[in-house]
Amino acid sequence: MLFWRVKPLDKILETAEKKALKRQLGPIQLTLLGIGAVIGTGIFVLTAEAGQKAGPGMMIAFVIAAIVCGLAALAYSEIASMIPVSGSAYTYSYGVFGELVAWIVGWALGLEYGIGAATVCVGWSGYMNGLLTANGYAIPTWLQTGYFAGGTFNLLAFLSAFAVTILLVIGTSKSAKVNSVLVAIKIIALTVFVFLAVPVAADHKEHFTPFLPGGWGSPMGGVGVLGAAASIFFAYVGFDAVSTAAEETKNPQRNIPIGLIGSLIVCTIFYLLVGYGAVGSVGAQPMLGPNGMPIDPGTPAMAAACALPQNAQALVCSHEPLAHVMRLLGHNRVGDWIGIAAVLALPSVILMMMFGQTRIFFTMSRDGLLPDKLSSVHPKFHTPHVITIITGVVVAFCAALLPVGKLADTSNSGTLLAFAMVSAGVLVLRKSQPNRPRPFRTPLAWIVCPLAVLGCLLLFVNLSMTAKIVFACWAVIGLVIYALYGSKRSHLANGTSAS
Repeated sequence: MLFWRVKPLDKILETAEKKALKRQLGPIQLTLLGIGAVIGTGIFVLTAEAGQKAGPGMMIAFVIAAIVCGLAALAYSEIASMIPVSGSAYTYSYGVFGELVAWIVGWALGLEYGIGAATVCVGWSGYMNGLLTANGYAIPTWLQTGYFAGGTFNLLAFLSAFAVTILLVIGTSKSAKVNSVLVAIKIIALTVFVFLAVPVAADHKEHFTPFLPGGWGSPMGGVGVLGAAASIFFAYVGFDAVSTAAEETKNPQRNIPIGLIGSLIVCTIFYLLVGYGAVGSVGAQPMLGPNGMPIDPGTPAMAAACALPQNAQALVCSHEPLAHVMRLLGHNRVGDWIGIAAVLALPSVILMMMFGQTRIFFTMSRDGLLPDKLSSVHPKFHTPHVITIITGVVVAFCAALLPVGKLADTSNSGTLLAFAMVSAGVLVLRKSQPNRPRPFRTPLAWIVCPLAVLGCLLLFVNLSMTAKIVFACWAVIGLVIYALYGSKRSHLANGTSAS
């Protein structure tokens, strides 16, 4: 049953062979591509989330998440170089494990990209609200956060998702030059933060005690170092942009690993410096519950704790942590500029994630696993407008109602499944098709890939209970849809597949 309806890799590659892409990307370009794709909401927003879960120990969480991503990245690169076509892990799974697993992975990617986009929308609204408030233009408090985050309706998060949906429908694309500028803005903002916060942190060793207030983790998941690592994993998602550029890379055997590992190392160093600066300069000890453990972020208990006057300035309660640190250190103008950097740079991440989600479901629709209507193209704008609008509505309301941490955890659940399946897929292809050309080969694959799967499983177990429940419900809904529709309408099953 596992290898049921496997789509031959040669069939998948037919599409790619029709249009060969020029190999022109070198190691530096790939590294910059990875840095631009990775740095976003994770570091700008989830620093407070990680601080609440692990306190100063969040720096260890950054390293753990980076190691798991690095292992998965090496596995991802081998399959991406073998199957350099669209569809991401869904397409790879279709060619390795068959239709049922491909459906499960594609359905899970809906959580990665769709809920991930909602996460960035909430992160963006936190900085925008902070910027407006700091300059005397605050909108009503009940419109600043969602119903499940202590407010009522996150208006700016809703509007940002709505605006990006319109852009995707009319086909407005990102300029490569604009993207480069946005990457530069993010790097400059983080560099300024490190330059100002780290020296202060060095003078406040007391802020690092206790170092592990939540321990390594809870049996229920969600808090502690491992819980923080499961959340902060979101800060590294995007590195696969490097591996999916395999077809356009010069000497991919050498340059793909340089781009992947190089971008992860640079981002990890930035993250550790930012974490050290934030924790050491103003402190990041978590709010503790009656049991002496950190309160789970994004819960009514956390909202109540942050509403107390004595906690008003706590880093772990901030929706714009990096700007908040700068203001606490007396650099109000710098705080505003960091807020502006986040406001300018994060919308491109929203667009990338919503684009990815719509294209995954678009590909599944073309394979017959979802209704054909979802892959219909607008006659004027030439975009998959139906699935884009549906995605936009779901993302907008999730962003308007839910807290950023729960959204990030839920998004990570889909990502971790996809990465685990890709890592396992490398080993299956090593056995089933050992002679197929591999422009890039995962080093020590029989060690790296199992460790990647185990790492993904470890982080999944330590996600919040809410995220695991949502993932389970999402999976059940997906299996029901597949049983009632996809399994019967599949083009591969009916011999009508065009690719």
